[in-house]
Amino acid sequence: MEKNYYVCTGCGMLCDDIEVETEKNIVNKVHTACRVGVAHMKEGRESAIFQVDAKPVDEATAISETAAILKNAKSPLIFGLGTSSNEAQKLAIELAKKTNATIDDPSSFRLGSVVEALLQNRFKTCTLDDVRNKADVNIFWGTNPSDSHPRHLSKHSYFPRGKEKQRGWEEERTAIAIDVRKSHTAKICGNYFFEIPPGGDAEFIDALIAALSGKLPKTSYNFPPKRILELANILKGAKFGVVFVGLGLVYSLENLEPLFRLMDILNEKANFHLIPMVGYSNTRGFNENLFEETGYVNSVKFEDGAAKHGPEYSIVESLKAKTADTALIIGSDPFSSLPRSIAKNLLEIPVISLNPCETLTSRNAKVYINTAISGVESGGTATRMDGVKVDFKPVVETNRLSDEAVLKKIMEAL
Repeated sequence: MEKNYYVCTGCGMLCDDIEVETEKNIVNKVHTACRVGVAHMKEGRESAIFQVDAKPVDEATAISETAAILKNAKSPLIFGLGTSSNEAQKLAIELAKKTNATIDDPSSFRLGSVVEALLQNRFKTCTLDDVRNKADVNIFWGTNPSDSHPRHLSKHSYFPRGKEKQRGWEEERTAIAIDVRKSHTAKICGNYFFEIPPGGDAEFIDALIAALSGKLPKTSYNFPPKRILELANILKGAKFGVVFVGLGLVYSLENLEPLFRLMDILNEKANFHLIPMVGYSNTRGFNENLFEETGYVNSVKFEDGAAKHGPEYSIVESLKAKTADTALIIGSDPFSSLPRSIAKNLLEIPVISLNPCETLTSRNAKVYINTAISGVESGGTATRMDGVKVDFKPVVETNRLSDEAVLKKIMEAL
């Protein structure tokens, strides 16, 4: 019997080999997925919720109230979209243009700078399939995929047998972790775990560049030079190396210049690629869709169809400066994810929340529309952390509207 596979939208890996068993339109069992994916695929519900001022209303009332709020806004902010389909994201960008809104996503305080550099061809990159089939040296820098992306090592980067790597882990692959603590991933890497102090990444990069150049590596925190030289020798011998960049590295660096220099010298000595460890299922999609429209991956302000970009247009700076007078939050929970000193400013403006789950943001929203879960209850396309486009279909039926459907109705009501 032919098996029916689904795509898991639980994280940026978008695993496409998931099998599910359903009964009476409910997911009973999920096969192949990790613990994150199993929980995600079982989240589907049938009942839609529409609320205005925390009171139940019908769909038409919720949509008309949303349109009225956006019409009256002089400086609306649209934020989130990391779990929305590419189709919904493009509609949100159109909505931002139509309402002269600021549009941003969590990548403005996460991995957006790395994705933007990739789209500008500042880094050499590859796909996760290339990693599985070819990679012999993988560096996990400031990231812990064993917990954040539980199938990463088993499906792509360490344990699997690929076309050119038939013998699997240890014999043909070297996994290296560089981090401030001994994470679960670092434990798997064994002797190839390099523990550095918080904020020590730039110095470690400089020392590693020195070692790759045949010089004696030094750090102010006295990391053993012998170990850095050993690491440099491993990297020089890589036939197909990959650096997986996590938040730990990005938060430690003031800018990406040290990483540019490291990747340049790695590619002088060997063959290295870079992939950002994107968390949400379609953050990479939002970055690419906005980049295609404006040349920027986040923090964009539209005025009469023209796009302006700058840190002042990120959600953090917009809320700090109180420049937004309305917020449309899609698939995100800034009340929980942002510092309280910043998030509290959302209480002063009308908030519209589109989210499959009840959150702190939805509880404080003027309008709450309980939407379908992309990949579980609605279909579309998304972009994997490595830039590969993936089609996905719903697993169960629901009367909850997708983000795309809600945005279409809002656009029609404006």
